[in-house]
Amino acid sequence: MKLRKLSLKVDEDESYHGPAKKRNKRVANGKKYLMKIIRNTLRLYSYTTGFGLTGNTLKKGSAANYATMSFPTAPPPKSRLGRYRMLAPTAGVMVSPLCLGAMNFGEGWKERLGECDKETSFKILDTFYENGGNFIDTANNYQNEDSEAWLGEWMEKRDLRDQIVLATKYTSGYRTYNKSEIQANFVGNNTKSMRLSVNASLKKLRTDYIDLLYVHWWDFGTSIEEVMTSLNQLVIAGKVLYLGVSDTPAWVVSRANQCKKHFSKVLLEKNLLTDNKSTDARDHGMRPFSVYQGQWNAARRDFEREIIPMCAAEGMGLCPWGSIGGGAFKTAAHREELAKSGNPGRQIEPRDVDVAVSKVLENVANRHNTVITSVALAYVMSKAPHVFPIVGGRKVEHLLGNVEALGLELSEEDIKEIESAYEFDPGFPNTFLFRGEEKEAHPGNVLFKNVAAKFDYVDLVRPIKPKSLDA
Repeated sequence: MKLRKLSLKVDEDESYHGPAKKRNKRVANGKKYLMKIIRNTLRLYSYTTGFGLTGNTLKKGSAANYATMSFPTAPPPKSRLGRYRMLAPTAGVMVSPLCLGAMNFGEGWKERLGECDKETSFKILDTFYENGGNFIDTANNYQNEDSEAWLGEWMEKRDLRDQIVLATKYTSGYRTYNKSEIQANFVGNNTKSMRLSVNASLKKLRTDYIDLLYVHWWDFGTSIEEVMTSLNQLVIAGKVLYLGVSDTPAWVVSRANQCKKHFSKVLLEKNLLTDNKSTDARDHGMRPFSVYQGQWNAARRDFEREIIPMCAAEGMGLCPWGSIGGGAFKTAAHREELAKSGNPGRQIEPRDVDVAVSKVLENVANRHNTVITSVALAYVMSKAPHVFPIVGGRKVEHLLGNVEALGLELSEEDIKEIESAYEFDPGFPNTFLFRGEEKEAHPGNVLFKNVAAKFDYVDLVRPIKPKSLDA
């Protein structure tokens, strides 16, 4: 069989595609066919999404019309709670900028914390959700287990479990109210305590997974290896998505995250990882701690010595509790009013530093036409990225006041004024390395390096500034 020799050379009359007129006709038909595919695809997209891309929007023309077509964006949220942020560099889940603390929801601790009945608790939860909030924090022992139980009931009744990013904790003795039981293994960081607590939490919360599980506090008895291996077994089982740690020294957290690759290898050797294609533990992506929770506010800044730099290095988010002072931040008029009434409230006697910080917060609040708790909340959110303060309260108006604080932007002068209320000691080696001054952990601030030459460095990652609802 004789094959015709095909030429790829293009001339006026003949080419690989045939005569010029026929070639042009085929090209034109091809363009029409392509436009038809695009129009049908967009009509199908419009039908399935309700975006309304039919009619004049799909008029025939250049393909550039489709390339430059703009699609509708999400509508403005009801409040700034509905502007979601990535939880941490190592946790891509999107959460509201405030985390609702559920420690007040229940009757088990009402003598200590005050009463917040189920009806009020559900109203607070509804208000949080309706304003865009999706990040909620509880623990295995809060309110003698009422907190988790009520939260689970609320999510089930509203049918919105998967819309919520749910955080809970293990470690605390969650059955200490039942004196008839042996309590030895219902408390602590060990594997049995973890297993019992997580299974109980899943039942109370009426769910089959926990978005974020915290180690509530470090018991200094259980090994780091045991804790991280057992936590990652929960991740592998699908019971837990992300890991967090609370009220624990920075060196423990760093060691735990550093060792996670080793734990992956251990699990692989024990055949607890099912992927046999690779023997490299790094390929199995064991979960590190992605979030740290602890006490931090303008009058308690210990967080800034080791915890915040550690979180920056480890790619962790921060969920501080007590950011609005836990009742310690009050205006001078409010303190005077309480003193005259003879009812100082259920809060403990404030420290001198609390009074001093309150005075400065009040000055800043007056300039911004807001309240001191809003300034206190804005302060911690202005100090570091990936900060999600935990806010509680027993009244809806308390929650709404905290939401309003998300629109407050403090200047550097405001922050300096707040920090001038008392002398904070960053401690050694920070004061030694940073000229004896309070400085950020940045190479540009290290005295002994700067004596050698002039250096330029990339700036540290900064917090997200408040944005308008429709930005």
